Amino acid sequence: MQNRQAEQAEGKAKAMQNSIEKLQEIVDRYDNLVFFGGAGVSTESGIPDFRSVDGLYNQKYDFPPETILSHTFFMRRPEEFYKFYRDKMLCDTAKPNGAHLKLAELEKAGKLKAVITQNIDNLHQMAGSRRVMELHGSVYRNYCMKCGKFYDFSYIKNSTGVPHCECGGIVKPDVVLYEESLDQQTLTDSVRAISQAQVLIIGGTSLAVYPAASLIDYFRGECLIVINKAPTPRDRNADLLIKEPIGQVFSQIKVKGE
Repeated sequence: MQNRQAEQAEGKAKAMQNSIEKLQEIVDRYDNLVFFGGAGVSTESGIPDFRSVDGLYNQKYDFPPETILSHTFFMRRPEEFYKFYRDKMLCDTAKPNGAHLKLAELEKAGKLKAVITQNIDNLHQMAGSRRVMELHGSVYRNYCMKCGKFYDFSYIKNSTGVPHCECGGIVKPDVVLYEESLDQQTLTDSVRAISQAQVLIIGGTSLAVYPAASLIDYFRGECLIVINKAPTPRDRNADLLIKEPIGQVFSQIKVKGE
């Protein structure tokens, strides 16, 4: 029994090493890489998935997360929205992990042309990435709905109840809530980056959230890579499929010039 387990572990380690070597070859060969990522990139940094509902959640909230994070709910019950938002969405203790840091290195080396993210946590920018397309906005930006004045992360975190602007208007996070449209310019930039890429790396996303996931359809390049622990609809199309934690995978990649 122990021998069999040891053999399985050894086989898994060998398969992982082969996958890393293939990924390294692709990174070395091409100069127009684009990364498309989701929540799985941030969970390794300790950011919880806001969708996770446990017993404690039901003691605190009367509505599921998807209901609270909707435009209708925000407009009708802003106090309840902000109670959830501060509790579940504002995490300023997380630090970039191996995936964020390596992507920033690849961009600096001129290989990675864009990071397209469904996350709203700013970790790619903290790691040093400059060309980041935030499909769902950012918790680090907030605007008055009346006059448009900007408010930062700490203003929302340290406020109580419904945060208001000095003009009297309600301050709303610059995040895309359910029922809201994605920013058109961000979509246009994302489509352009994906359609021009030689290599598209999909990581830390199950590709279940639309319309963001449909952007993958614009890829016409040479190599599709999927790095995700759970299955995705694109697994069968992938030239390289790695079912391991994305931070661990990227940590092993060497950027030429290092």
